[in-house]
Amino acid sequence: MIASVSGRVAHIGLDACVLETGGLGYRVHATPGTLARLRSGAEATLATTLVVREDSMTLFGFVDSEERDVFEMVQTVSGVGPRLALAMLAVHNPEDLRRAVATEDTKALTLVPGIGQKGARRIILELGDRLGPATEGAPPTPATASAASTRADVVAALTGLGWAVKQAESAVDAVLTNSSQDEADTGAVLRAALLHLGGGRG
Repeated sequence: MIASVSGRVAHIGLDACVLETGGLGYRVHATPGTLARLRSGAEATLATTLVVREDSMTLFGFVDSEERDVFEMVQTVSGVGPRLALAMLAVHNPEDLRRAVATEDTKALTLVPGIGQKGARRIILELGDRLGPATEGAPPTPATASAASTRADVVAALTGLGWAVKQAESAVDAVLTNSSQDEADTGAVLRAALLHLGGGRG
């Protein structure tokens, strides 16, 4: 398995980046939150996992090994493949996923596009305590970007998850209108925008 990739960031797209190392360019799929941390031309290291299928080999990247481990673990659930696992980490960080499973919070899990009530219950049942215990009173992720940068990142994330651009922009603008500049954290705004959209597309 390719456990990590380090190199120069040659390209950043909506759902993937290209890291150049050793004369090769590795296309690495990642969450919007992970991609938002990267800068074109800068050096970066991502924890990775290679998903092999009959007709493809796809590399997925994460900010650390904890995210990678959760990504691999949730795929042990029936019906959860790598794309849905990545969407889960786009909406919830590992600690939030642990808490949602531990407290049987189906509402939090159904914020992820592609997960309904039945799927959420199956995730809770099949994962059990395998994600480990949730930390009580975990502090929120600190803000890392300006409101303008966050808006662009979250709109890109929502469109990548399947919403129309206008829907995404309206939801993000509604969230940012009710948030202070200091609260403009990408992950928090993404979760709030998903709540605004109702946790689904239809």
